[in-house]
Amino acid sequence: MRGTAGQNVYRRALSGLLLLSTMLPALAQPAAGTFQGGSGLPVPRFVSLKSDRVNMRKGPGTDYPTAWVYRRAGLPLEVIKEFEGWRQVRDAEGAAGWVLQSFLSGRRTALVLPWEIKPDAPAPKVALRANDSERARPVAMIEAGVIANLLNCDGLWCRVSIDKYQGYIEQKKLWGVYQGEEVK
Repeated sequence: MRGTAGQNVYRRALSGLLLLSTMLPALAQPAAGTFQGGSGLPVPRFVSLKSDRVNMRKGPGTDYPTAWVYRRAGLPLEVIKEFEGWRQVRDAEGAAGWVLQSFLSGRRTALVLPWEIKPDAPAPKVALRANDSERARPVAMIEAGVIANLLNCDGLWCRVSIDKYQGYIEQKKLWGVYQGEEVK
C-alpha cells in the first residue's frame, strides 16, 4: 500500500538518517588537511552554541534565509569553513549551514551516541564510569542525545561533566571530539 506524500517524505528522510548514522563516526574525524581559518584557529574544529536560539542560515549573511533554528545552548557543532564573521558549521545529523561567530563558543561539549537515537524507540544508554576503564563502576547511566561538557580527553576516554555527575565515557561514543583527539 502506498502512503501519503508526507509519509513517503518521512520514510525517505528516515532512511537517509539511518544511512547517515552509520557514517557519523567517520564524518566526525577531521580532514587530513586541517588548516587555519581567517580567525587563525584550525578548521575543522568543534565549538558549541552560546544561546538557546541560534539561526543557521543558507549562506554567510543575514540576507540569506534561515535554514534551521537551534534551540539548545551547549550543542556541539563542527566548524568546517570561515568567512569573515560567519562560520559554516555541521551538526551531528550532518546538516550544514552558516552561523554568526558571536553565537559560538570555544567551550567543548559533546553529544552522547547521537547516531543511536531512533524514532519511536527508547534512547539507549551508556555508562558514565568512575575512571577510564570498561570495568570501572558506573556513576550514572546517560541517555543518547545528552550534552556532556568535555573536561579532558586522552584519545580513548573523555572525562566529562553532566549535570551534577562527573566521570568517563569512551571517546568513540561522543560526537563533538575527533577520534584520537586529545583535549586538555
